[in-house]
Amino acid sequence: MADEAVRSAFMEIQGRMIETTGKLKQVQNQMRNKETEKKRAYLTLEELKLLSDDTNTYKSIGRTFVLEPKSALMEEQEGKLKDSEAAISSLQTSKEYLEKQMAEIETNLRELLQQDPALARQIMSMSM
Repeated sequence: MADEAVRSAFMEIQGRMIETTGKLKQVQNQMRNKETEKKRAYLTLEELKLLSDDTNTYKSIGRTFVLEPKSALMEEQEGKLKDSEAAISSLQTSKEYLEKQMAEIETNLRELLQQDPALARQIMSMSM
């Protein structure tokens, strides 16, 4: 009976670990995407600053280019830059939370394996 309870606890911890690992990878991918978006907006903004105010600038909309004032394009890029920074900050908070959750799950798993050495041996034999 106790053996079955330990196995079910292990399965629950394993499920939580898999779920948390997936969420952590998803957040890391989102952070990479936002970093790329932020860098692109920054570089575009820097290039726009080099242009004179009377230069014709165009905005890409799908496969079409539309004439836009330089100031409008700069505001748009500044907005993208600020949005990306805010999203990265939020994702960083989520990442830290998930990392703490992961550490807690690992601690729970270690404790469970220390309580039942037979389960630890069984898991080790399965992984070989």
